[in-house]
Amino acid sequence: MKFKIGYRTIKTAVGTSLAIIIAQFFHLEFFVSAGIITILCIQNSKKKSLRSASDRFIACSLSILFSFIFFEGIAYHPLVIGLMLLLFIPVTVIFKVNAGIVTSSVILLHIYSKGNMTWGIVFNELGLIVIGIGVALLVNLYMPSLDQELRTYQQEIEENFRSMLKEIALYLRTNDSSWDGKEIADTVKILERAKSLAFRDVENHFVRGENYYYRYFKIREKQLEIIERTLPLITAIDLVVEQRYMIADFIEELSLSIHPGNTAKLFLAKLQHLREAFAEMPLPKTREEFEARADLLHVVKEIEQYLVIKQTLKIS
Repeated sequence: MKFKIGYRTIKTAVGTSLAIIIAQFFHLEFFVSAGIITILCIQNSKKKSLRSASDRFIACSLSILFSFIFFEGIAYHPLVIGLMLLLFIPVTVIFKVNAGIVTSSVILLHIYSKGNMTWGIVFNELGLIVIGIGVALLVNLYMPSLDQELRTYQQEIEENFRSMLKEIALYLRTNDSSWDGKEIADTVKILERAKSLAFRDVENHFVRGENYYYRYFKIREKQLEIIERTLPLITAIDLVVEQRYMIADFIEELSLSIHPGNTAKLFLAKLQHLREAFAEMPLPKTREEFEARADLLHVVKEIEQYLVIKQTLKIS
């Protein structure tokens, strides 16, 4: 089994040690708790880390306020802790900072263990919070580039699309149904992993709402749906008519042009020429030929939709 230490693990180890060192340097009580806060705040993206830090800071601040109200107002007693949590937890949910419940519980237990509440204790806890959160945000400023992984997913998807389109073209020419369609299932899995990774990349940029790769994978997902929708139409056509070869040639040419830099404009124009050529051909002579040509026109409409979707991003 291959042993690998990830970036998040390294940042957690470094951040935890650094937080404890700083808290200990300032002679804060319960200084190890600064390390715990750092561990809880380190996430796998910058935006998640910032949200986590914000939630925990608000929740910890609320816990100090609740501790004053309940401990000083009622008593320092285990039953009071239970009563406080009955109200405190719903309040964190209302303010949507319930991710900070564990951290804030550590703070209120510190205050409980002291048996009284002074400004010194409050500043001590605020110091632990600020150091723990601050160090977590600091170490999370560095996020490794995901571009290489995203490009790899992109290449795998494009290769599968080429194979799928070539298999469709082959079937239109020969009625060969030996293809098992494994590229479709593989592409679905790759797209799920790729979208998740691309979304993480978005989360690592504070001013970016979406990125090229995320749009790319979403568009490929829609195109795959069209391919899946088209396959039953194509396999239902038994009669070999001339239009099948024409569409097969078009799809094969399209399969050879799959790469991120290409646009759909050229192929939409060629598809229009294909439609015009169909219109000039003699009318069907039999019912079977009419049905086959009607299904092929439906296939052309699906291909057109495939290309229209492609226009939203410069991919083929």
